[in-house]
Amino acid sequence: MPLVKTWQLIAASAVAGLVLSAATVSVTGPWDSGQRKAERDRAASWSRMGGVDHGSGRLPEAAPSAPGVLSGLAAALQAEKQAGNPLGEQAGRQPGTGTGEGTGSGSGSDALAGALRPLFADPALGSLRSASVIDTATGRVLYEAKPREPMTPASTVKIATATAVLAALGPEHRFRTTVTPGAAPGQIVLVGGGDPSLTARKKPPAGSGGSLVALAADTAQALKAAGTDSVSLGYDDSLYSGPARHPIGLNPNVAPLSALTADEGRLNDSLSGPADRSEDPSGDTARAFADLLADRGIKVTGAPAKARAAADAEPLATTLSTPLGGLVERMLTNSDNDIAEALARQSALASGQPGSFEGAGKAVAATLASLGIDTTGARFADGSGLDRSDKVSAGLLTALLAKAADPQRPELRPVLTGLPVAGFNGTLRGRNSGGSPAAGLVRAKTGTLSGVNALAGTVVDPSGRLLAFAFLAANTPGPEGAEKALDKLAAAVAGTR
Repeated sequence: MPLVKTWQLIAASAVAGLVLSAATVSVTGPWDSGQRKAERDRAASWSRMGGVDHGSGRLPEAAPSAPGVLSGLAAALQAEKQAGNPLGEQAGRQPGTGTGEGTGSGSGSDALAGALRPLFADPALGSLRSASVIDTATGRVLYEAKPREPMTPASTVKIATATAVLAALGPEHRFRTTVTPGAAPGQIVLVGGGDPSLTARKKPPAGSGGSLVALAADTAQALKAAGTDSVSLGYDDSLYSGPARHPIGLNPNVAPLSALTADEGRLNDSLSGPADRSEDPSGDTARAFADLLADRGIKVTGAPAKARAAADAEPLATTLSTPLGGLVERMLTNSDNDIAEALARQSALASGQPGSFEGAGKAVAATLASLGIDTTGARFADGSGLDRSDKVSAGLLTALLAKAADPQRPELRPVLTGLPVAGFNGTLRGRNSGGSPAAGLVRAKTGTLSGVNALAGTVVDPSGRLLAFAFLAANTPGPEGAEKALDKLAAAVAGTR
């Protein structure tokens, strides 16, 4: 089959492949974080109904999305063949050009608009709401309501953060943590490169990431080879600038921002979610590194102190982060605020901006504009969405998702493969599960702040179209009702032909 006829199938596999089978999963996404294997194993252990661990001891059944997705794609390809038109042909109004309430763009969208309109009127969605649903292949608007209204996006802004950093650096980029000789005799300097996957744990979390343990072993070996068994230790966290504390202040959802942070500054063994955080992540990381050196026969004299590494210093040892594609996936799946803030700063540095909140906001906006995304009215006050000053429209979010599905932009694919799967993993594991038509089909980023709820993602509909949707709601009376209303909207997008 010619490639021009099959690219939508490739894009769809990037969206739904994690829940099809091990063979389908292997097609897309960098998955160096180990998430691909974990989701494949989980997919094999769940029932066709999706979202419910059968726990019966029976042989694993197929993942819930396989029959619907494959039959839908087959129907779409057959229709394409009969019509003689490529699935990627442009048709209909482009995303976000309308301002009406609950509008569509032709007879093909009437059924969907009819299904969404009453659901979108649910009082649980508060007094201010915005919506956009588009066909990613054609750009056709299927439903929209105030699609250009700038609203507080909460964690759905991570879609913008992910798109910007992938466009700037590419999915294979890795961040370096190094040890270099210091300016003083007998001194070495631990230099932070902004790796949010850096860990000091002797048994690291799943996936490949920067390891202080491995770095200490390599450093000790290099020192011993040079006849050195005693050093003083400096640490350099100067890569970032501006305030280290997020504007929301001391909060268990994010650590102080430092280019040298192990285990996200967590003071327990957790890997994601809220946790007590170090108030001095750079210093704590350096002290942990000193202990690891001591375990390997290198005496560290005095307490670690801040220092600056020489720009031309040759590293004694280096440890590399998880590839950027894997970091993006982990950030989106778990809604990881620490990774998000680190990646926003990396976007700033890659664009020649200071590694600060202000520099990151400028860099993200400029990078998205360079991709052809209309950022009118948008503001990126942080990378995570914890700041209520962030402003994003539903139309901007669906435009970003469509860009990530573009066959000409394979470097952006982790934006899709990292989205949580309804009823399956991440922040959607307990939502739209069981018998919901969205289970295993909808991939979406959640967004939740007090009075703010959002859901933005992709789904392969029964006709085989890869759709992007975004629903933003403000002044919501409570999170539970708003989340249920958003889940109903996503399920309607998934199940309406």
